Amino acid sequence: MRITDCQSSLDTPVAMFIFNRPEVTSRVFAEIRRARPRQLFIIGDGARCDRAGEQEQVALTREAATRVDWTCDVKTLFADQNMGCKPRVSSGLRWVFEQVEDAIILEDDCLPHPSFFSYCQQLLDRYRDDERVGAISGNNFQNGISRTPHSYYFSKYFHCWGWASWRRTWENFDLNFRTWPAFRDQAGLSTVADSATESWYWTRLFNQQHAGSTTVSSWAYPWLYSAWAQNALTILPDVNLISNIGFSGGGTHCTDSDSKFANLAVHDIGPLDHPETVFRSVEADKYTFGRNYYRDSISRRARRMCRQMFSGAGTAAA
Repeated sequence: MRITDCQSSLDTPVAMFIFNRPEVTSRVFAEIRRARPRQLFIIGDGARCDRAGEQEQVALTREAATRVDWTCDVKTLFADQNMGCKPRVSSGLRWVFEQVEDAIILEDDCLPHPSFFSYCQQLLDRYRDDERVGAISGNNFQNGISRTPHSYYFSKYFHCWGWASWRRTWENFDLNFRTWPAFRDQAGLSTVADSATESWYWTRLFNQQHAGSTTVSSWAYPWLYSAWAQNALTILPDVNLISNIGFSGGGTHCTDSDSKFANLAVHDIGPLDHPETVFRSVEADKYTFGRNYYRDSISRRARRMCRQMFSGAGTAAA
């Protein structure tokens, strides 16, 4: 549909994934509205039949995400029944990349800085034909440590809270880890991991994903593996451009309101200063693994054990 005669300013299509949180969705949609993309894809999951009141929340969320008052080609893909995070996002991405060559992707709780959109658009154009680069992310989890004198650096780690990519990358997406056994058995991780611990960590996780023996239904792990299998890097900004505002409740994976990743500050990236070469920041990647994957995983397991112990103690006392 096309409405009003307001000038659109963003040529790159935007895809927004929504579900059942009208409040956070409205905040993220307000930033999309400010960017005024010429084309907007809205993908929504259906309500779960065992959750009272969720159908109404889903309807309110869809209403909040479709209040388009600028000239825009709007396409919607709304599920009648609940699909779950992994199949809904992966099928939505397939639908988007069947229609466009590139896109900026936001989920309902990923609040972008206004400069995020131009950052993505410029880099999508700059690296369009460079297969060394698989995606562009707006996340920076380096806790204020600058990794480059330029505006961005290259990483082996893909972060999914606000990102952009091309159809050419999507075409290599291995949702079900079909190629993982061959990659693993031919020591593929030795070309990626920076330590034996890192190799062990991802081998264990990818084995679980491949076998379906995990409670984490995520499309982001297959995306990360697919990038590694293709030897593709992700562009990361030297300042954080995305704040996840969904830790307060209702999210599928982001449920810890005390998480260090919740509500991170965002900053203006300014005019882009491009690096002259494409190579990954090993130090940044080591920091990301040690601080944000391995240590965070241990901390989460420790917190779960403490909750179980105290819960058991309370039950016994009662």
